[in-house]
Amino acid sequence: MIYTVTLNPSIDFIVRIDKVEIGEVNRMESDDKFAGGKGINVSRILQRLGIDNTATGFIGGFTGRFVTDSLDAEGIETKFVAVDQDTRINVKIKADQETEINGTGPVINDYQLAELEAILSSVSADDVVVFAGSAPSNLGNNVYNKLIPLVRETGAQVVCDFEGQTLLDSLVYQPLLVKPNNHELEAIFNVKLNGLADVEKYAREILAKGAKNVIISMAGDGALLVTPEAAYFAKPIKGTVKNSVGAGDSMVAGFTGEFVKSGDPIEALKWGVSCGTSTAFSDDLATIEFIKETYNKVEVEKL
Repeated sequence: MIYTVTLNPSIDFIVRIDKVEIGEVNRMESDDKFAGGKGINVSRILQRLGIDNTATGFIGGFTGRFVTDSLDAEGIETKFVAVDQDTRINVKIKADQETEINGTGPVINDYQLAELEAILSSVSADDVVVFAGSAPSNLGNNVYNKLIPLVRETGAQVVCDFEGQTLLDSLVYQPLLVKPNNHELEAIFNVKLNGLADVEKYAREILAKGAKNVIISMAGDGALLVTPEAAYFAKPIKGTVKNSVGAGDSMVAGFTGEFVKSGDPIEALKWGVSCGTSTAFSDDLATIEFIKETYNKVEVEKL
């Protein structure tokens, strides 16, 4: 079983409008509401790939009910911890420029945290747990240093989709996959990357710190998978980018789902790229039909 952990999920409220006039009444052209959060995005793509999974984390209030109802409707099993305050709403304004206004999320108390710890402590050695995204502000991202070891003590593997210091801190737990983009890789090592050789060099430094597989996503320039044995480059696929929300999460889902199933890094990279690219070219997370269509366009070469 694959579990996804989203500590601070959301309703993603997508607003489409030609232009935002500050200080004026603005009328949207259209809107959508989706269950959001990085781990939840992973769960939704896994389900579209036909891979059973369980979503967990913290959920609360009428907004939380929308999230769980949405996941239930997609056939995704949920095991959330109920909290007192409402799950946050993140507003994504798609106008001449894309603007995001993200909620802060609920306060989590010690009893609620202990309940999540119990869930994570009960996974089995055959499971994979995907940790993704930031924690509620009163917990801070250091809480992952408490949660991830609980999973590793069971023998289960972890996937860690974080940024910056949180990503670096997670490497000691030997994650099955980490996925910084090229800009995050530059920030981690305080360098300017020049070409694939540089990208591979610094990705291997992340491997040396504990990760088992590293994908460096480079948006329109493709993606690089670095393993202890080899490096594989997935060529970019042309298309119109419609959605900056969820593409990276979709890549994590595609890679993890296939790698857990087959153990084949090339196939896992192809499915990761097809899922990520398809979502980038979609209004919401990609459909399985579009993912399969894109998969046939993915070209991978060994470096």
